[in-house]
Amino acid sequence: MELTNREAWTAAHGMIFGALFLLAFAGGLAGLWSLRPEWITRAGLQERMFRLKAGVAGMALIAWVTVVTGTYVVYPWYREPVPDSPRSLLLADPDKAEWHRFGMEWKEHVAWLSPMLATAVAFIVLYYGNQLIVDRRLRWTATALFVLAFAAAGIPGLLGAFITKAAPLQ
Repeated sequence: MELTNREAWTAAHGMIFGALFLLAFAGGLAGLWSLRPEWITRAGLQERMFRLKAGVAGMALIAWVTVVTGTYVVYPWYREPVPDSPRSLLLADPDKAEWHRFGMEWKEHVAWLSPMLATAVAFIVLYYGNQLIVDRRLRWTATALFVLAFAAAGIPGLLGAFITKAAPLQ
């Protein structure tokens, strides 16, 4: 099996960067969730905070890499003004046209919220650090933003998988 340059970039965007984002989310969510005063011991505090800070900063970085490669590398190929581009194929078939109208419009706009929200969470964790343990509202705010960042990436990711299935980029 051989991938074209376009297929390789599409796979990197969705399967590599997207998968890394999901893994970073799982680790970051577990880290935020475990910052409860009753669960913290002095012995592991520094290591736990280091891992959490690295995890959320990594998630923010990979979210930016994912959305930038999707927007500026993969998306122009999708939208090429040629009759056999994925966009043209979707719009030509009335049964599949909604995949473009709804799916790609959602991906073009909503996906950008994910790195913005992930960066906000990274800022909160890096700036406030240990205060997240004692300030329940701050911890819940960071967790809620983190989950919203995941949703803002997960929905476009799922739509992208369906769109790629309906009209693959070749």
